[in-house]
Amino acid sequence: MATLAPAGPGEAASAALDELSLNFTYGASGAGNGSLSGAWYRRNQIHLFGVLLAILGNLVISISLNIQKYSHLQLAQQEHPRPYFKSVLWWGGVLLMAVGETGNFAAYGFAPVTLIAPLGCVSVTGSAIISVMFLKDNLRASDLLGMTLAFAGTYLLVNFAPNITQAISARTVQYYFVGWQFLIYVILEILIFCILLYFYKRKGMKHMVILLTLVALLASLTVISVKAVSGMITFSMTDKMQLTYPIFYIMFIIMIASCVFQVKFLNQATKLYNTTRVVPVNHIFFTISAIIAGIIFYQEFLGAAFLTVFVYLFGCFLSFLGVFLVTRNREKEHLQQSYIDFGNIPGKQMLDKIQPDSNSLSYGTLPDGSDSINSQSGEKKEV
Repeated sequence: MATLAPAGPGEAASAALDELSLNFTYGASGAGNGSLSGAWYRRNQIHLFGVLLAILGNLVISISLNIQKYSHLQLAQQEHPRPYFKSVLWWGGVLLMAVGETGNFAAYGFAPVTLIAPLGCVSVTGSAIISVMFLKDNLRASDLLGMTLAFAGTYLLVNFAPNITQAISARTVQYYFVGWQFLIYVILEILIFCILLYFYKRKGMKHMVILLTLVALLASLTVISVKAVSGMITFSMTDKMQLTYPIFYIMFIIMIASCVFQVKFLNQATKLYNTTRVVPVNHIFFTISAIIAGIIFYQEFLGAAFLTVFVYLFGCFLSFLGVFLVTRNREKEHLQQSYIDFGNIPGKQMLDKIQPDSNSLSYGTLPDGSDSINSQSGEKKEV
């Protein structure tokens, strides 16, 4: 009987290239796994449904953020502005945000974490598009470049994310929960979290990286618990009831607690730093922590080819760069002028623009204070 010789490095590299090329095959006949082939769709129907839920959820979140922004602008133009929480429009935005987050929550039950988490860039780019169309914000060249890079990165992420289909049952979650990989990961995460919390609370170090790292560490637990809860609910609806297992409620408590503290640290970061700096860094940190959590807890890249992982990471890099370009220097365009122009006041001669002087008790200084004072004293004597 003939024996098969082991495959050499050249044959392994050739097989990896064949697998990579199949991901770019469109409409190929046979059993190819091209992006638009029938076999690829049949094998990835559940994943595509999760991707669709995540994209729609992020788009709804973008609409909700712009609605809330529009309500704040309307209230600011009123003579006697009322609190924003009394605005029907603002509450409509909150309701849409809840719908979008529900879509994201459900998406984790149908697709891997490493596929859903990076799609948060859709929310940032979608918000920029909506603000340009409806709120008349300026469309910059960096916005177009950033959107293009984000869409290209999203395409690579969808095509090269791990192609695994897991039925998330209570027993599966229990098995992963007591695995040595996750136990080591949790111990390291708790140590890092305690060290950063010590510097934040005791030493008063409130650097943006420290705050957003705390958010990312909590976000990894949030992603793990969200996928577990969503997966068990989906499994209960399609197969067998899983809500009677204690692990479901343990994951539910972890999800709620991690979300609450995550929002707390994120709000602290937005108070201390500009949103244009917080949004891209938080997106990068959250995505990296979610990918690591998916790899360690759910073992989503187990057996994946090197080139597939490389293209996937390159897609993440493109989406990160796109988010950075879209949010870069956006708030600076809305800063008001720091001077008062008296040139349009009837009957007054325009002397100059009064520039606020932060080093003195007076609000501003005139270009020639002595002349203006003398003229004012002369007018008083004449009177």
